[in-house]
Amino acid sequence: MTSITTLFGIRYPIIQAGMVWCSGWKLASAVSNAGGLGIIGAGSMSPEVLREHIQKCKLATNKPFAVNIPLLYAKVEEVISIIVEEKVGIVFTSAGNPALWTSKFKSHGIVVVHVVANTKFAIKAAESGVDAIVAEGFEAGGHNGREETTTMCLVPMIKAIVSIPVIAAGGIGSGKAMLAAMALGADAVQIGSAFAVAKESSAHLNFKERIISSREGDTKLRLKKLVPVRLLKNDFSDAVSQAETNGASTEDLLKLLGRSRAKLGMFEGDLTEGELEIGQVSAMLKEIKPAAEILHEIWKEFLMEKDRLGKLTW
Repeated sequence: MTSITTLFGIRYPIIQAGMVWCSGWKLASAVSNAGGLGIIGAGSMSPEVLREHIQKCKLATNKPFAVNIPLLYAKVEEVISIIVEEKVGIVFTSAGNPALWTSKFKSHGIVVVHVVANTKFAIKAAESGVDAIVAEGFEAGGHNGREETTTMCLVPMIKAIVSIPVIAAGGIGSGKAMLAAMALGADAVQIGSAFAVAKESSAHLNFKERIISSREGDTKLRLKKLVPVRLLKNDFSDAVSQAETNGASTEDLLKLLGRSRAKLGMFEGDLTEGELEIGQVSAMLKEIKPAAEILHEIWKEFLMEKDRLGKLTW
């Protein structure tokens, strides 16, 4: 047991990230039923679609699950009202100031976790009263920190300055990586890319197959003038790179980005013009499997490696 398994009421200290266009009720319930913590990603859902996913998740599992909310979401107040009404027990917040909403969540008995990519925001999150922090390193897919701090550096730095549990994220897709994160002081791990290719993930099959065929160096951090995001290489990411090299303004980049690029790529399967958000660990993923199998393989490898290291002699 760790402080996180006790806080969430789960068996394994393994959390599935709340990824846009990948993390619906099917994936969240499958991870929770397997003993981890599944998360519904609200960032790609309208409020009423989110309500539907929460209700379906409740029917599919009697285990704890969470909802991830980007706090800069245009309809965040409506989303929060739905979470309160549906009595969701755990919320992960990101992309915004947790001080604005943490007290409201906690007044309804909701456990609050905030995602950060640097020590400055870790301190602010702890001061806002959140129950735990996700320390997300540079390796992670999707939106990322401008500091480009790796998970191996970020986790111990944050662990040293806060007294609440810390969840490591970014570049973790195996039991070995999980053990390394725990050795750095993490109380649990959050895993995105490995679950993005799960059978229950709502990502398009084209996207999943592109992930498992990717190689080292196939992801790059782009859109640094807007909100940094790690993307798989394709025509769209190449166009972004060229625009940035040519000194494109924020307005030019917004025009290039257009609308619904992430949906186009990740949910609709356009591998040319879509935005394909995924982490560096994608180069290590080779197969589409059920979420439960992914979780249990990670846990088994974690225990095996822990045992191997415990037998080392010096």
